Amino acid sequence: MTQSKAKVEIVGKATLSDGWTKLVGYQLDYTDRKGETHRLPREVYHRTPAACILLYDPKRDVVVLVKQFRLPVYLNGDPAWMIEVPAGLLDGDEPEAAIRREAMEETGYTVRDVRFLFKSYTAPGSITEVVHFFAATIDADDRISDGGGLAEEHEDIEVLEVPLQEAFVMVERGEIIDLKTITLLQWVLLNKGEVR
Repeated sequence: MTQSKAKVEIVGKATLSDGWTKLVGYQLDYTDRKGETHRLPREVYHRTPAACILLYDPKRDVVVLVKQFRLPVYLNGDPAWMIEVPAGLLDGDEPEAAIRREAMEETGYTVRDVRFLFKSYTAPGSITEVVHFFAATIDADDRISDGGGLAEEHEDIEVLEVPLQEAFVMVERGEIIDLKTITLLQWVLLNKGEVR
């Protein structure tokens, strides 16, 4: 694959918000492939890296998902209690260590063998966040606590054990609308023979 001939120069930068997420406004001179330069304004949310994991029990043919409130979804008028795979910010840890921690905190499952799948930008047009995707097989004996998230972080997480085929139907019905979760369900559909 050849590199693009486009050229970018940042000519202005201002922090617009530095709260839960940092929002920065940029002015950039973008020279396109035709050699024409355009001054473009852009806002970028700077998010730290994250990880997510598909927990699959091949004996019961179920996936372990979580359900929690998401403000942006609420503001869009969609059902705000999102059904998702366990996920969280790396918080300075390596991706695998972070996802093991998050799986335990959110679901109560200890994860033995973790498989790194890929990493992806969730919304590269406006957010710096890169997400590391993992999968792991589990069984009922791996659940050593109730999960539900951390009280000090005011997490209110419901743990769901969903038959795999039902999870696919939930995507079709619009009950699962989280892209991380849909991506990992698609992965297990394509690779089910490898995760037994």
